Amino acid sequence: MGNCFNKDTLEKQLIEDFKEEKKTLKLLLLGAAASGKSTMLKQMHFFNSIDRISQSNYVPTIQDILLLRVPTSGIVEVQFNVNRFPFRVFDVGGQRNERRKWIHCFDNVQAIIFVAAVNEFDQTLEEDENTNRLIESLHLFKSICMAKWFINTGIILFLNKTDLFEQKIAGKKSIKQLFPSYTGSNSYSDQLDFIQQNFLAMNSNPSKQVYAHRTCATNTDQMELVLKNVFELVLASLYNKASMY
Repeated sequence: MGNCFNKDTLEKQLIEDFKEEKKTLKLLLLGAAASGKSTMLKQMHFFNSIDRISQSNYVPTIQDILLLRVPTSGIVEVQFNVNRFPFRVFDVGGQRNERRKWIHCFDNVQAIIFVAAVNEFDQTLEEDENTNRLIESLHLFKSICMAKWFINTGIILFLNKTDLFEQKIAGKKSIKQLFPSYTGSNSYSDQLDFIQQNFLAMNSNPSKQVYAHRTCATNTDQMELVLKNVFELVLASLYNKASMY
């Protein structure tokens, strides 16, 4: 294509290409157990179905019912359209025994959404009471950044459950016990900044882009705005790549 094509022309061509080749934009939703990623998957599904759900004769579909469920085991998929582009989001089990099943299966995704529960700085894993949950999340994030399957895949980092984190900080808890190197104040913002810096430091690949968002997955208004920004980011990346040809 080239610079002579404007964005509207490029978008029309991309849509036709997607229809012709039956392509979809694939996103991988990752995170440790209880990070809140399954709640985000529900948000994506129901935001896309708001017109259907608001009908007076609305009857839940099988997928509606399945999404209101126990923690993820295996792989759960949600499909929807954004600006006429088909998206598929895959949510995989967050527990250690589930992770081994998926890491090599998604080397062709357009982006990774990684969810970390920042309020878990003083909690341990259910399957290993000697391992801190936030440290486990940091290690998992590092492994994703370094994985050969995702070497060219951008990552959208959600620092989730900020409301619960703020409550703990207001209750005089601190990250200092977990991070002895932390020398900042006891404020919510400074401690959250430090956690974000630690996650971003896990990415040693200068060419890999990581976009950080601070979220509360149960705040539907905030999540709707954040998710729209995420989808726009993925589409913008698609436009940029297409305009280079």
